[in-house]
Amino acid sequence: MEFPNIYTHRKVAETSAKSCDICFKLSSSVLITPDSKDWFYVCPAHLKDPNFCTPKIDQAAIEARKKKELEAEIERVKKEYEEKQKKKKAKAADAAAGENNNTSDDKKVQDGKQSEGDKDKKQEDEKQQAEAQAKAASPSSPVEEEEPRIFELKRTFYQQRLNKKRQVEIAKRNRERMRDPNFFPSVPKSLPS
Repeated sequence: MEFPNIYTHRKVAETSAKSCDICFKLSSSVLITPDSKDWFYVCPAHLKDPNFCTPKIDQAAIEARKKKELEAEIERVKKEYEEKQKKKKAKAADAAAGENNNTSDDKKVQDGKQSEGDKDKKQEDEKQQAEAQAKAASPSSPVEEEEPRIFELKRTFYQQRLNKKRQVEIAKRNRERMRDPNFFPSVPKSLPS
């Protein structure tokens, strides 16, 4: 019974944890072949051991993830730029409207209001800049480096898995043979001569 030397790392519930095949400690990590012909429990620490297995890196998945992150960053920058442009247009429109409507008496009153309005706008801008810096320092969706999910066992461990599967098959075949009544020799029916 041959199966490919490609194992996928999966997690099971903590209540279903069983002993690791290598060190016999309880583990909820399982390595399983794509066709589910072979599987075994293994500690996550063994998956990082270069003498036990090597990770298979899916370049297409990595590139797709990077592209998705880049597109999200571009969208965020575009939104920020559009907001800044809207603010500049609003300020320019307010300034133009203020120049056309001002008279000498109104200028004194509006100067006081504008200075208060300018203070408020500056405070709002400072708050938004502080928020933007906080977001830049700690991204809103922290992306942890994903551990590899697909592994290839080293030759010796893979051979052990193959031998173990063969032994299980042989034991199963022997049990089936022993259940067959014709497996054992029959008792002689005649007297010896």
